[in-house]
Amino acid sequence: MSYVVITGASAGIGETFARALAAENQNLILVARREERLNELAAELKQQHGVDAVVLKADLAEPTGAEALARQIVEGGWGLSGLINNAGFGDRGAFAELSLERQLSMIQVNVTSLVALTWQLLPHLRQNAGSFIINVASTAAFQAGPNMAIYYATKAFVLSFSEALHEELRNSGVAVSALCPGATDSEFAQEAHMTDTKLFKAGTMTAEAVVKKSLAQRRRAIVIPGLRNVLMIWSGKLSPRAVTRKLAGWLQA
Repeated sequence: MSYVVITGASAGIGETFARALAAENQNLILVARREERLNELAAELKQQHGVDAVVLKADLAEPTGAEALARQIVEGGWGLSGLINNAGFGDRGAFAELSLERQLSMIQVNVTSLVALTWQLLPHLRQNAGSFIINVASTAAFQAGPNMAIYYATKAFVLSFSEALHEELRNSGVAVSALCPGATDSEFAQEAHMTDTKLFKAGTMTAEAVVKKSLAQRRRAIVIPGLRNVLMIWSGKLSPRAVTRKLAGWLQA
């Protein structure tokens, strides 16, 4: 049997990925800090779809979190057909005013743990033809983000890393995709203190719509759900960076 690993699976886009893949009869390895929520989700998916859903508690903000998680997966002997690096968080505020510890944790979760887990599990994904990696980036990846400087920078890394890996693995049977959603109806906005920003007040996509687009195009290098997000990114490419970063800062206000 093969499994798809989903980090940050206890809520939001991660939980929605789990539900969508279970409906495809895909076995899952669900990862997050909130073990109780994962257990509830796993039990529901097993009952509804008859799939196997393994629960692994992990804290990817810890420097050794990704390595410990990868060890559990490898020692568990589960064959892998997919990896969805969804775990991540943001925070709103000026760089100098936000906690340094929290911002370094953001880099650890959004970048370092994502890279480490991908490296550790890639040999096992290569054993299954047609396997895939989805790294959850953001429309934030395409420009600098005043008042969310570290978050935007981490997502720019995820996009660049995913594109490069897509090309490196093109002939290996492992597809790599960067998912770049815009404002999405999930817990992210509350955790990042963004619910009152112009960006989120302008409207959000559902997590279901984001995930549906991602899975349908999982073998594309970059997936941008929603016409508004596509147009925003393309208009940004035609604008000077001085304009796009000011606009990003205004949207976070």
